[in-house]
Amino acid sequence: MCFALLFSTTEAGAQERVREQNQCSSQPAVKLKEDLRKLWIDHTIWTRNYYVSALADLEDTDKVLARLLQNQEDLGNAIKPYYGEDAGNKLTELLREHILIAGNIVQAAKIGNQEDLKKFNTEWYKNADDIAQFLSSANPNWTNEALKELLHMHLQLVTEGVVARIHKDWDADISAFDKGEDHIIVMADALTQGIIEQFPDQF
Repeated sequence: MCFALLFSTTEAGAQERVREQNQCSSQPAVKLKEDLRKLWIDHTIWTRNYYVSALADLEDTDKVLARLLQNQEDLGNAIKPYYGEDAGNKLTELLREHILIAGNIVQAAKIGNQEDLKKFNTEWYKNADDIAQFLSSANPNWTNEALKELLHMHLQLVTEGVVARIHKDWDADISAFDKGEDHIIVMADALTQGIIEQFPDQF
């Protein structure tokens, strides 16, 4: 049950967490944790790079978008050893949709089109709910509500970064990214925990 006490803040809970992590630091578990953290951190990095480039009409925008979309394929591939080819491809499809909708949001926000911004934002949150539903249906250790909360917070922090960038509030932009990176690590670890609990024989 690695990372099960991730959110405990008491001293006793912290001590128990250390004992539990020592017991669960098998090489496959550590590798999965590191791999998912890297992939999701890459997700935040390339997402930010994309909206920075798109908002400024930089020449690298298409290249950055291609790299960001590759990350969605990498995330889908990461679950294939546990859930199979079709499930991995489905996750990639949902995550690509997540990125493409985000691109529409950035463009609408850039030109101040409030009608499109509202429409695409609604689509974005529905896509997050679809991802939560898909993952929770694959693993009973990932509850739909917990995943929705994690994904919605990710969207909120990306939005904060985009808005800050548009208003040239560089401190807020940096703060949003820092918070987003911390949050994505929590989400990655929650996914790791769920996989380890569902497939203990592999860890």
